[in-house]
Amino acid sequence: MRYVSTRGSAPELGFAEVLLAGLATDGGLYMPTSWPTLPVSSGIGYAALASAVMRPYLNDEIDDAAFSQMCRDAYSTFRHPETVPLVEIGPNEWLMELFHGPTLAFKDVALQLVGRLFDHVLTQRNERVMIVGATSGDTGSAAIDGVKSCKNVDIVILYPAGRVSDVQRRQMTTVVAPNVHTLAIDGTFDDCQDLVKAMFNDLAFREELNLSAVNSINWARIMAQIVYYVAAIEALGNQPVSFSVPTGNFGNALAGFIAREMGAPVEKLIIGSNTNDILTRFFDTQNMQTNGVVATLSPSMDIQVSSNFERLLFEMNDRDGLATARQMSAFRSSGELRVEAEQYAIWATPVFRAARCDDAQTLATMADVYRQSGLLIDPHTAVGLSAARQQGPSEVPVVTLATAHPAKFPEAVQRATGVHPELPEHLADLLERPEQSTSMGKDLVTVQNFVRSVAQG
Repeated sequence: MRYVSTRGSAPELGFAEVLLAGLATDGGLYMPTSWPTLPVSSGIGYAALASAVMRPYLNDEIDDAAFSQMCRDAYSTFRHPETVPLVEIGPNEWLMELFHGPTLAFKDVALQLVGRLFDHVLTQRNERVMIVGATSGDTGSAAIDGVKSCKNVDIVILYPAGRVSDVQRRQMTTVVAPNVHTLAIDGTFDDCQDLVKAMFNDLAFREELNLSAVNSINWARIMAQIVYYVAAIEALGNQPVSFSVPTGNFGNALAGFIAREMGAPVEKLIIGSNTNDILTRFFDTQNMQTNGVVATLSPSMDIQVSSNFERLLFEMNDRDGLATARQMSAFRSSGELRVEAEQYAIWATPVFRAARCDDAQTLATMADVYRQSGLLIDPHTAVGLSAARQQGPSEVPVVTLATAHPAKFPEAVQRATGVHPELPEHLADLLERPEQSTSMGKDLVTVQNFVRSVAQG
């Protein structure tokens, strides 16, 4: 198994090099050269399933026993014995709770493992990296928790000031560790993401600090997210299953697409967007066009540039990296990207559906679920569930990915249901912990100077 860039100009790499690189040197995202077939497995537990599904992507670069132990260690941090349990809420209607990890968000499923992979590979190589990442809410805290104890990693997370929830912010800014740093950027998530990409594209800076990434531009993140699609299908009897995915950066939905490419009976992937509906508009019209970012009750999805869409575009282009590079360059300059009907019909029509859900619909869905089942769901999960319900009755089970614990968004939950969700015991004092963060404008040189100043390598 080797890895190629979606833009066709970077050299092929092995798994460990891709893990540490994050973004390709030509600005593209790494993809495996082929899709392996899913292993035959049943009832072996989540950690063992994860090890089996991901092992072909490692290219024998990590010892099987060591990787299996990393999976066991990663998923032992989850508070539920099934790791990612399914909850039935109606006929053919399920939630998959992905929020039982340390930071109460689906990002933990990948990042608890990715942190261990980093430490293993860096220890073997006697190297140190500087991770820089952008977050719209949950990636930052999950990344920090995943690497805060890593001996060979420094991390700087950029987040949009005032555009994440109090709980999301405090999960980043209250971590006491010498290798952890946070930057509150005066701008949107897209501004933060642009700064991170610019740092990676500054090759001298990238080499100087040995930059690496843990957000969903890193292939290892996507790889780890494939597993819970397989787990859901196994739990439902290995029958065809549709999934509804609340998504902004498209990584979570892309993992479902890859699970299907590997042989999982994924019937449909329903893309749930909030008012920032660039992905829904694309799947409706095959035209991707940026608008201004609107603040919503589901802030982790307040995005207009969905980085992982490039990986799907690469597949639509029959893996023509140069064609993908031209399209992405044009999108960057014009804010518009169109896919030909023939391409779309082959790759997307059989799989993808999409719907949008504004704040009023989000609150109504949260209220409806609580009224019917007594369950509290967060606003992002509500967007996904609303998108699923907008498709009408289904002949196959539809699993909505419940991406965050309701206590991460207490104001929205209380507004919808009248109930204030409580944080789990290990975070009960979060709102009293002292915070430490640095505020900064969206100036690249200033941000780079800060990153350079905190590097311990």
